[in-house]
Amino acid sequence: MNRPEFIITTAIILFVAFALGWFAHWLVHRFTRVRASDVGEFDRMSQELHEAEEARDRAITYHQQREAELTTQIGQTEAELRAAMEGLREARREAAELRARIERSDP
Repeated sequence: MNRPEFIITTAIILFVAFALGWFAHWLVHRFTRVRASDVGEFDRMSQELHEAEEARDRAITYHQQREAELTTQIGQTEAELRAAMEGLREARREAAELRARIERSDP
């Protein structure tokens, strides 16, 4: 291979490499390009996501407050139940004492 053939072969190889690189760049740019309408859509989606996160946070806070209220109510109800059961036991004991007294006093 003489010098002119070598130069032409090298030029053709470099041109093909340049064309392949340009084509690859065009393909990448074509598939990764973001349109203005997509940017608007992304903005809308991010706003909706932000609103959904705020709603979730409000729901979690409400749930925690409600759970605390219900826990307090359960504690109060259990205390009232214990007091009522103690009162019922006391009333049954007194009724039994009164029955026994009445039975002893009746001839």
